[in-house]
Amino acid sequence: MAPLVQLKDIALTFGGTPLLAGVELSVSAGERVCLVGRNGSGKSTLLKIAAGLVEPDLGTRFLQPGATVRYLAQEPEFSGAASVLDYVMGGLGPGDDRHQAVSLLDELGLTGTEDPAQLSGGEARRAAIACALAPQPDILLLDEPTNHLDLPTIEWLERTLAARRSALVVISHDRRFLANLTRATVWLDRGQTRRIERGFAAFEAWRDEVLAEEESGQHKLDRKIVAEEHWLRYGVTARRKRNVRRLGALQALRQTRRDYRASAGKATLAAAEADKSGSLVIEADRISKSYAERPIVSDFTTRIRRGDRLGIVGPNGTGKTTLIHLLTGALAPDGGTVRLGANLVTTTLDQGRESLDPSATVVETLTGGHGDTVTVGDQRKHVIGYMKDFLFGPEQARTPVSVLSGGERGRLMLACALAKPSNLLVLDEPTNDLDLETLDVLEEMLGDYSGTILLISHDRDFLDRVVNAVVVPEGGGRWAEYAGGYTDMLAQRGEDVARETLGKPARPRAGKAPPARAPKPDRRRLSFNDKYALETLPGEIAALQAEISAAQERLADPGLYARDRKAFDAASAALAAAQAALAAAEDKWLELEILREEIGG
Repeated sequence: MAPLVQLKDIALTFGGTPLLAGVELSVSAGERVCLVGRNGSGKSTLLKIAAGLVEPDLGTRFLQPGATVRYLAQEPEFSGAASVLDYVMGGLGPGDDRHQAVSLLDELGLTGTEDPAQLSGGEARRAAIACALAPQPDILLLDEPTNHLDLPTIEWLERTLAARRSALVVISHDRRFLANLTRATVWLDRGQTRRIERGFAAFEAWRDEVLAEEESGQHKLDRKIVAEEHWLRYGVTARRKRNVRRLGALQALRQTRRDYRASAGKATLAAAEADKSGSLVIEADRISKSYAERPIVSDFTTRIRRGDRLGIVGPNGTGKTTLIHLLTGALAPDGGTVRLGANLVTTTLDQGRESLDPSATVVETLTGGHGDTVTVGDQRKHVIGYMKDFLFGPEQARTPVSVLSGGERGRLMLACALAKPSNLLVLDEPTNDLDLETLDVLEEMLGDYSGTILLISHDRDFLDRVVNAVVVPEGGGRWAEYAGGYTDMLAQRGEDVARETLGKPARPRAGKAPPARAPKPDRRRLSFNDKYALETLPGEIAALQAEISAAQERLADPGLYARDRKAFDAASAALAAAQAALAAAEDKWLELEILREEIGG
């Protein structure tokens, strides 16, 4: 099938190391492609080249005559539009359906009369999505489409894109979104692209295999260079012609080694931990909060203990941040009580990057503008070394925050927040703009964190991997708590999170089928619950064994049955229950231990 758009031998350099070197991208009608790579690898730039917005230094771009392309930028530009409706209509062609644009805005919860300059992050993203989808283009190029969207809108966007015939190229940090939509994967790595004809669900295992083979090849190259250098020192003979050729081959090997661009390392994320808090962290009893007679939180009760990971999900505007402020004592409830545990030290990571001074440099942001060291917990580290932990190069020390990418600003905020000692982490949308590798490390860090975590997130996969309880709005200010991750909440609740608009439930979708249970995430690491189970199961097994021994000893009394038939029956039932519980606990421990060994291997 002839491609709708094709990029061939694309090269682009912004000074220094080439950003793109011989890159290729081909998209045919109906294809669903995810474009993945590290922050700063050039994904957004490549998408802009495909959209015809950026000219490469070298290479060719082919667009099939008559094919229409629409590009969704990470940060949409609304200049010149008097209203959201004007902005969306401005993206339509002469033959496009204007009623479709109005209908999309309505489905996305916008009237069209909004002033673009006054839009929130979520509203701006929804307006940009309407502008991209309204013309029903042949090719959709989407750069982080789920940023700032709430869960109902993300799931609406998934359904809408799945039903469209447009070809898709998607950049996103949302694993679940990519796995549900894509059928091919293009990996942009160190200026070059690799492609597999499988969706994102297969990407991470494939990527690890490629990097392992590459590392093995480099190891063999190093050994060959050492062997040839040994020959050069000790094995040169009088056969000059052969020696010259072999010496030339050695120089070629050395050049190959010098030209090799190693993959970027992983970020080193570690939270500075304060002394342990008390066993009870937060106890809320029937708390309520209203604004302008609209209930935000109504009669909510919960108990959070040390080590809990509580996820808070829901549509934008339902009061997730208000609930967090109530639970942490930053906001007094209208009714009910909140009791905070002893020795709490809280660190908060807000989702807004606005707290970063755009004119400050990376070093000034980390050090507060004083000196060249960062205090991490109770230790002092040189700022350059701390920057490297978060994948910032020394050359970025004097870089203003204003020119950093979204992912780099996200890593900088994490670096600032994690340097402060804490035993209670409050994270508001920490995954925005982070690349997949940094997300992996963040998940591992949170799994190893010994304190308590309150997490607001719209990333379903991230929630499944991190939290052990989820709080969801049920309408009218009521909130309900469910055990497990996001997928477990869906299974218990039986439906998706619904949107409330101005206090009224959203209109039901015609012919809405019951929501399918979301697929479990690819288990490439032990979750927090798994790690906790591995630590506690041996103690539970020992306690059950002791209980079984006690029951058996009691039943060994030959006169018990004749003396006290009820006591004999109770002991027999207790023994059977303990033996069943022991078998289940041993099976669970064995399953997790095998999984741990597989991951460790």
